Amino acid sequence: MLVIADSHIPYLKGVLEPLAEVHYLEPQDITAENVRNAEVLFLRTRTRCDAHLLEGSQVKLILTATIGFDHIDTAYCEEKGIEWHNCPGCNAQGVCDYVESALLETGMLNGGKTIGIVGAGHVGSLVEKMAMRHGMDVVLCDPLRAEHEHESALGNVFTSMEAVAAVADVITFHTPLTDEGNYPTRHLCDAAFLQSCKPEALIINTARGGIVDEEALCRTEHPFVVDCWEDEPHIHQETLTRARLASMHIAGYTRLGKYRATEMAVDAFNRFFHTDAKLLERNTFPESKLFSIEEISKKLKAKPEQFEQLRESYKLR
Repeated sequence: MLVIADSHIPYLKGVLEPLAEVHYLEPQDITAENVRNAEVLFLRTRTRCDAHLLEGSQVKLILTATIGFDHIDTAYCEEKGIEWHNCPGCNAQGVCDYVESALLETGMLNGGKTIGIVGAGHVGSLVEKMAMRHGMDVVLCDPLRAEHEHESALGNVFTSMEAVAAVADVITFHTPLTDEGNYPTRHLCDAAFLQSCKPEALIINTARGGIVDEEALCRTEHPFVVDCWEDEPHIHQETLTRARLASMHIAGYTRLGKYRATEMAVDAFNRFFHTDAKLLERNTFPESKLFSIEEISKKLKAKPEQFEQLRESYKLR
C-alpha cells in the first residue's frame, strides 16, 4: 500500500511505516502524477482534492489533519467511492485561546460587552464558556442546532443573525465554509449583515476564509481581527492594512491541536483498514494560554508576501 503524506503533518512519521510505503511530500509536490498509484492521502488544507488531482488514481481514502474540509470536492469523492475524513474539534481549544487573546488585546474582554457567536459547535461552545467566565453577555446563532435545541447547555437561547447584529459588541464566526444546504455560510458576513451591526462592533474570523466578505468589510468602519482569508495565501492588502489584528491562519496552531488532528486521522485510517497504528506516546503539552497576536500581526503586515513562510515557521504554542 502506498500512502502519500504532506511532510508538514507533525507526529506522523514512523507511525504507518510498518503497514505501508509512505512518501512524504511538500504540498506543492502532491500532484496528480505523484498520487496516481497511492491508495491513501494524508493532507492538510493546502492540497485541493478534486478531479484534477484524483482522476485516474488508485486513491480510496483521503485523510485531512484539519477541521476544515472545503479543499475536498466531497461530491466528486462520493461519486467515485472515495472515503474522506476531517478532524472536527482537534484544535478547538487553541482557536478559543486565540479569540480570548484577541478580545484582551482589543479591550473587549470585559463584563460590559455582549459577544455574538455564530456557530456553536466545538469551537463556538468553548468560546461561549470562556466569554461567560469573563462576565460577558452571550448571544448564539446556530440554525442547525436550533432545529433540535432551544438553548445551549449553558442556557443561552439560539437566535437569529439579525438578533446578533442588533446587540453584539463583538461578533465571532465559528462555522465551516459551505455553499450548499439550508444554511450556506459563504459570505455569511456580507454588506447587508455588516450594515445591520452596531457601527463599532468588532468582527473576528478564525473559521474559514470566505465566510466574511472582505471587500464589504473594508468598506465599513468596523474594527476586525482576521486569521482566515479569502484567496490565501494571496491575501488582500487592504484587508491586511485595515485589520486591527492579522495572522496567517494559525489560530489553532498548538502542539496539542496538531497531535489530536494526526491522532484522529490515524484512527480513521485504522477503522478503514482494520489496523492498529498508534502515534508515539504523547508528550506533555502546555495548558491553554493567552499569547500576543499583536507581535504576529506586525510580522505579517511587514512581509505579507511571506504568508506561507511565516505560517510554516510559526512555532506551535
